[in-house]
Amino acid sequence: MKAELAVRGMSCAGCVDRVEASLVRARGVRNAGVNLATDRATVDYDPAATNVDALIAAVEGAGYGARDATDLWLEGAKAVEAAESRAKSEEYEELRRKFWIAAALSLPVLVIAMSHGKIRGLDSPWLNWLELLLTTPVVVYSGAQFYRGAWAAFRHRAADMNTLIALGTGAAYVYSVVATIWPAPFARPMTMTATAGGSALSTTPMVPVYFEAAGVIIALVLLGKMLEARAKGRTSEAIRHLRKLQAKTARVVRDGREIDVEIEAVEPGDVVQVRPGEKIPVDGVVTEGRSSVDESMLTGESLPVEKKPGDEVFGATLNATGAFRFEATRVGRDTTLQQIVRMVEEAQGSKAPIAKLADVISGIFTPVVLCIAIATFAVWFVVAPVDVRFTLALMNFVSVLIIACPCALGLATPTAIMVGTGRGAEEGVLIKGGESLEMAHRVDTVVLDKTGTITTGRPEVTDIVPLSGIPVAELLRVVASAERNSEHSLADAIVRGAAAQGIALEQPGNFRALPGHGLEATIGSLDVLIGNARLMRERGIDISAADAALTSLAEEGKTPILVVIDGLVGGIVAVADPVKPESARAISTLERMGLDVVMLTGDNRRTADAIARRVGIRHVIAEVLPDAKAQEIKRLQTEGKVVAMVGDGINDAPALAQADVGIAIDTGTDVAIEASDITLLRGNLRGVVTAIALSKSTIRTVKQNLFWAFIYNVIGIPLAAGAFYPLTGWLLSPVIASAGMSLSSFSVVTNSLRLRSFRPPVSVSEAP
Repeated sequence: MKAELAVRGMSCAGCVDRVEASLVRARGVRNAGVNLATDRATVDYDPAATNVDALIAAVEGAGYGARDATDLWLEGAKAVEAAESRAKSEEYEELRRKFWIAAALSLPVLVIAMSHGKIRGLDSPWLNWLELLLTTPVVVYSGAQFYRGAWAAFRHRAADMNTLIALGTGAAYVYSVVATIWPAPFARPMTMTATAGGSALSTTPMVPVYFEAAGVIIALVLLGKMLEARAKGRTSEAIRHLRKLQAKTARVVRDGREIDVEIEAVEPGDVVQVRPGEKIPVDGVVTEGRSSVDESMLTGESLPVEKKPGDEVFGATLNATGAFRFEATRVGRDTTLQQIVRMVEEAQGSKAPIAKLADVISGIFTPVVLCIAIATFAVWFVVAPVDVRFTLALMNFVSVLIIACPCALGLATPTAIMVGTGRGAEEGVLIKGGESLEMAHRVDTVVLDKTGTITTGRPEVTDIVPLSGIPVAELLRVVASAERNSEHSLADAIVRGAAAQGIALEQPGNFRALPGHGLEATIGSLDVLIGNARLMRERGIDISAADAALTSLAEEGKTPILVVIDGLVGGIVAVADPVKPESARAISTLERMGLDVVMLTGDNRRTADAIARRVGIRHVIAEVLPDAKAQEIKRLQTEGKVVAMVGDGINDAPALAQADVGIAIDTGTDVAIEASDITLLRGNLRGVVTAIALSKSTIRTVKQNLFWAFIYNVIGIPLAAGAFYPLTGWLLSPVIASAGMSLSSFSVVTNSLRLRSFRPPVSVSEAP
């Protein structure tokens, strides 16, 4: 069983590690993942051994707050939306309030600190008391969250970002308080002008204090957190966009009356009335009326879909013309839309394998930084001149602690995964998790099933070839009339073809199916025999006049059906599974991306080759039995290839599971979708291009984020420690260090947000 917890108080990768470890250690927990960008923990647990309350207690035992985020779904999507929006708004408002208080009180302290000895009247020792008065509320109120976090980490024998900020600002503040209250041990002489005329000079003890470092650092860190919170909120816009698609109310028929109710009040079995132009509120099956429905929200198909009694309709799609009633079958979190939302949220909350690098580093990073900071203090205290050694040692100690805060490291991966999976959902590509997203960028071979993937999976009449002077429409009428009682899929295609042309059919007489060959029947006064060439030869019918057409149609991958009327060959009707219009373009784009495209099908070699030529596929594996498809995938993998399998049928499920990345087309079966890593809602191969290109863009963004997070610390820590001072004379102020630290976190989130502008590659034939 899975539970989702909203976690409060996490600020860096170290916090994530501690929460995750506390959950994994809890009794009955099989697996747990924690996401800093969403502040969520997803826990897979045994309900017989534990419960959600125990999981919350485990998180609280690690020093963080938690609440059950799954129970909100019982109240409906609006409750989820409202709760999340309220929590994010409250967090942002609290950070903003604390920041402005810190900024307002720290600014005069900074002015005083920068003006000592430079502006007459601002060099009196009593100013230290003023700085103490102004800085104390900043530390006690605005910075309280950092000290509480550091204490919680200390109680659990750990260290995190809060530890570094608390030690840095706390050291500066405590030293300054002691120096203000008991100045003698810290005082050094400073010459000042005693009179306006300069008639005398005197010396008074001047005590250096660093209240500005403590106050301004807290203000800048809060500014960074505030900007980060706003940017993190934008990473969830895809989810909010999906939820807004749902109707707010439904018109339900109860006791013979139509009443409007909240969407959450609709129950399975309710009869719902939908008028023209209204959104369909929940999933169901049409019981009365006909209409056309715009399902582009789910399928991307711009043309409306005709709906009649017995057809399924989906919540959040738009009724276009007619009015109808339907019986609700899936409501609340069970609707197709909410399942999509839930899948995207689970993907956003998952952890990609590349994140393990950040996890490993963050586990040892803070203790190492503490050691470096202590070493920095010791070295400067020894080598610096006696009168300034404590000052330099303390300031460099604080700078190292502040600049090394691992906020950017913890946000590097989850923010990119969040935006990437959300952008994929907007493009009709549902990615089940960070691992699937990361693996997709390594794919070098794409294996495509034919039927339902490259083709529509629904045979259609493609050619009608009259051979005895019979008109085309009459030939189709005779064949469709004979086939109307047949259950064969090709017969269904012929009947649909006649209906599309408005041809009226007759009821056949003397109908007899000839399994594996065809059928015979009487249409009016005509004796009709329909079937393949083998049947005609067995009946002794001369079909030599049709040989050229039969060969040509077969080479094109079509199935030719001979029609014999009163003993003479009347013509040929060809049926084929048409290629989806987007297939050739998508395949050419995949090849331009450097991928090897392979067709894997159970069809005969001639048909497979014909389809492959039409869509530009050079590698074809044909006549493969369903249970052997997974073996073919495995064979490609043993050759060192990273394989993505794309399919839509039950017989594709083993191959989808075997592949490194399984991609299911949502027009297919639930079994195939369940076995896949990525689901394409829009039923065509453009989604494969989008999925792979999005994976590459997302992982590239993650690597950029990790690079900048690492390089920032690689350069920043030695600079803050004063390693370059002997060569350049450079030292880093704690204030500048805090500004840099805040900017690094904000830049990582902002870089991830660039994925919102992702656009799938355009094939040559689609380019303007």
